[in-house]
Amino acid sequence: MSIGIDGPDFIALQVRDLEAAAEFCERHLGLRRTPASPPGAVVFDTKPCPLAVREPLPGTDLDAGRPGLGVALWFSTPDATALHDQLTAAGIRILTPVNDGPFGPFFSFEGPEGYVLTAHGA
Repeated sequence: MSIGIDGPDFIALQVRDLEAAAEFCERHLGLRRTPASPPGAVVFDTKPCPLAVREPLPGTDLDAGRPGLGVALWFSTPDATALHDQLTAAGIRILTPVNDGPFGPFFSFEGPEGYVLTAHGA
C-alpha cells in the first residue's frame, strides 16, 4: 500500500518585507494573526488551512522573477464584488475584473510583493 497526501495543510508566501506583507493581509484582506508565529513568519487564522507570510528560505531569490509564478492561490469570500470594490477603493491593483467562474464570481488582484491572488464568492 502506498502513502499519499491529504491536501494542503499550510501555505506560506515568502516575502522581502514581512511586516508590510502582514499589514496588507490584515488591512486589505481582513485576516487575523494567530496568537503565536514562528520566528521570521506571521501566521494567519485562515480555514481550511493556515496561511502565512514569511522571510525567504535560504537559497530563495525573490528577485529572480514574479513571486509565485505558476501557482494559483484562490481564496473564498462571501461577496467577491464587494471585496473587489473595497480593494479598488484602497488602490490595490486589480488584475482581472469580476467574472463568473466555476466557483461563483471571481477576480484577481496583486497581493503582497506582487503575488497574484484570486478571490471567489460563494
